[in-house]
Amino acid sequence: MSERAAPFYCPYCGDEDLRPSEQGHGAWECAACNRAFRLAFLGLLARGVSRGSADHEGHENV
Repeated sequence: MSERAAPFYCPYCGDEDLRPSEQGHGAWECAACNRAFRLAFLGLLARGVSRGSADHEGHENV
């Protein structure tokens, strides 16, 4: 089994100086803005993958 992907940048300040946090699985710390955050996969959407918003413009749901 492979490792989970790490975030590339902080969602608050955009800096790339991130370290895993001791707060548990999925927790990260940003050294630039001194914030801690947690990432979690919530699941797949029931509607599946959409074809993009351009395909749905101008069409009404019937």
